[in-house]
Amino acid sequence: MSESKSRPPQDRPWESGWAPDTTRAPGTRRLWLAGTLALATITACVTAITVMDSESDEPESRAAEPTTLSSSAPGGLISFATPSKGGTDKPGGDRAEPSPTPSTSASSASPSPKPGKKAPKPPKTSAPPSKQPEPPSTQGISIRAVNFPDRYWRVRDGYVRLDRIGSGPEQREDATFQRVAGLADSSCYSFTTADGRYLRHRSFVLVANSNDGSSLFHKDATFCPRSRSASGTLALESVNYPGRFLRHRNFQLRLDPYEHSHQYYADTSFQIVSGLD
Repeated sequence: MSESKSRPPQDRPWESGWAPDTTRAPGTRRLWLAGTLALATITACVTAITVMDSESDEPESRAAEPTTLSSSAPGGLISFATPSKGGTDKPGGDRAEPSPTPSTSASSASPSPKPGKKAPKPPKTSAPPSKQPEPPSTQGISIRAVNFPDRYWRVRDGYVRLDRIGSGPEQREDATFQRVAGLADSSCYSFTTADGRYLRHRSFVLVANSNDGSSLFHKDATFCPRSRSASGTLALESVNYPGRFLRHRNFQLRLDPYEHSHQYYADTSFQIVSGLD
């Protein structure tokens, strides 16, 4: 085909017998451009990752180094303390030392008194307690009638009588008692025998019985002393029957109501003396 001849349109090669050039695949240039662009993109990504890794390694190495805590540290972050010279840290070493406790000794609290002058006495805040009354004696005692001074209380056959006491040890032991605090009222008296029985009134007659622990027994065995005009003379009034006093009648000890008579006054008056045993 001559050069002057016009080139037939390539989109209709069958009309002129012309065939397109098939030595190069269509779109090859575009593929090369796309590949080049992809390779550039990958290279840029690898470069960026490398740069970021190198930058991230530097803060980590710096963070591993111990630093001192300062006021410039951001709030909420804790930095490593500088190691001590001795190689080991003591717990609480970074805390401030507490101030010493002020001494409370007398020498530092108040000045010492001058020689030759006595320290003032503290004022009395309350009156001293009054002396407590002494409890009744628990030594052996015997009880003697005032109007029959040769007769004493004596336990015989379980009853308390007013008898003359001989020299025999049995009689003297039966006429010796222990005076203790009253079972029903500690300000009054109770009397016990050598074998541990108590003197009590039963049917208004004075007898010796073992303590059964009942309230009635405690009251029956408690007598309150009432002083008489004669020195060392007293009468014994019942706790549970006020107005009744121990008296001897026909030399039998019993509990009788008060009578305004010389005879009653004499029969109810007794003296407590040292034990006969």
